[in-house]
Amino acid sequence: MSATTVLARKWRPKTFAQLAGQEHVVRALSNALTQNRLHHAYLFTGTRGVGKTTIARIFAKSLNCATGITATPCGECSACKEIDSGRFVDLIELDAASNTQVDNMRDLLESALYAPSSGRFKVYIIDEVHMLSKSAFNAMLKTLEEPPGHVKFILATTDPQKIPVTVLSRCLQFNLKQLPPGLIGSHLQYVLEQEQVAFEPGAIGLIARAAQGSMRDALSLMDQAIAFSAGKVDESVVRTMLGAIDQGYLFDLLVALREQNGVALLEIADNMAARSVAFDAALQELATLLHRIALAQTVPQAIADDEPERARLLELAQALTKEDVQLFYQIVIHGRDEIDLAPDEYAGFTMTLLRLLAFAPTRTVAALAVPVTVQSIVKPVEAASRAISSGNTENIPVASYAGSEAASGSPDWGVLLTQLNVQGMAQQLAKHCVLQNLSDGQITLCLSQEHKHFQTNKMATEKLQAALSDYFAKPMKLKIVLGKIETATPAVLEHQGKQLKQQHASDSIAGDSFVRDAQSEFGATLLPESIKPI
Repeated sequence: MSATTVLARKWRPKTFAQLAGQEHVVRALSNALTQNRLHHAYLFTGTRGVGKTTIARIFAKSLNCATGITATPCGECSACKEIDSGRFVDLIELDAASNTQVDNMRDLLESALYAPSSGRFKVYIIDEVHMLSKSAFNAMLKTLEEPPGHVKFILATTDPQKIPVTVLSRCLQFNLKQLPPGLIGSHLQYVLEQEQVAFEPGAIGLIARAAQGSMRDALSLMDQAIAFSAGKVDESVVRTMLGAIDQGYLFDLLVALREQNGVALLEIADNMAARSVAFDAALQELATLLHRIALAQTVPQAIADDEPERARLLELAQALTKEDVQLFYQIVIHGRDEIDLAPDEYAGFTMTLLRLLAFAPTRTVAALAVPVTVQSIVKPVEAASRAISSGNTENIPVASYAGSEAASGSPDWGVLLTQLNVQGMAQQLAKHCVLQNLSDGQITLCLSQEHKHFQTNKMATEKLQAALSDYFAKPMKLKIVLGKIETATPAVLEHQGKQLKQQHASDSIAGDSFVRDAQSEFGATLLPESIKPI
């Protein structure tokens, strides 16, 4: 490995084929180049390190390659080599964060009027474009409205909401997604193998998660890990470097919680304090672990065979009920939000553990024989959230832990739905379905005849399929069949939950002593339609 070239630069992709992830953007740009259907302005959005400027530079090569406009630039001609080395005169890169003023933009736009010196197109890459001043955006707007034929603009930003709508409407927009840890881990392993650096799989997993979707951050962390570990990337060294939590602590916490052993819970917390563990990070890691356990319960194949903690994950997935896991997850993320309000981190962390213990049901689902009622299908997370917000641990109905046999197959799809990034018609389609079958690579939903109009909305179906693929971190085929639905859909459960909340609010108001006094002494009338649950 070169002593002067960091991994993030050395392994920066030079072709679309070398890119890890962002297939939806690569496919669209490749088709546009192949068919020569080019726009004059493109906008790439996404968090740091996901490939915005990398894709922009590859696109610039595709436009100016000596072989012609192509989705596969040769990499050998003078244009390709000069773009790779940052010396191509017709590729102008501007950091808007350092050049916010209108004069900088006017100078740039003036130069756009002149024909390219050596390339086919003049390509302007403006990074962090949302940092431009209002007057600079106004200066840009005229050129975007009537651009010279030899100019292409590629704008990149981490905050598209700050870009004026007049500029947005004149650009083709592409949203680059955060990369899943599995994809980052695979690429890191490939890089280390090529660099001939020994590693432990657990170390790669830690770095992949710590990168939070950014491949550039992942490679930078890997550089740091190589330096820390003197040539071999060990899990223990990476864990120390990142300040990551030993997963053993978290598994032990959940085992103690399952056994309702408060003494063991506090002993584990004390051991963590003795090792100077960051408790805010511990709650974040605990929430991540609960998410993986929920995955193992619902979709076991989502847990890779080579997952280092696979056996313990599956063991806890069997030992805890699905309702328990959802409830614990909700309590943990609330605990993390509130830890800054605690007297100190240790107090905030242990209070969250005690809350987990207090809310943990003392009986298993199988032991509860609860009739199917509106209350019995209230989602555990909603019940727990109300109780946590009010500070009253007695507000959780016992029946909410049990659910009902008839509804159980549908609160599973409902729980998964809450973790999908879908809105609008796609969300409505999902809410009116029940899960019929889930196999490797395909999910089948059942939709009733009365709601078949949702199925005809192709865009909603495609968005739902894309969200499922993002969630499972692999392509998923979505099949929707029409049929008779025997169980409650998420839409029905949501409606019943709202009815229950409304009934609780009405009962509470009607039973309030002040309201009763007003009715008896002043002849006041209670208007039911004016009562709204909080």
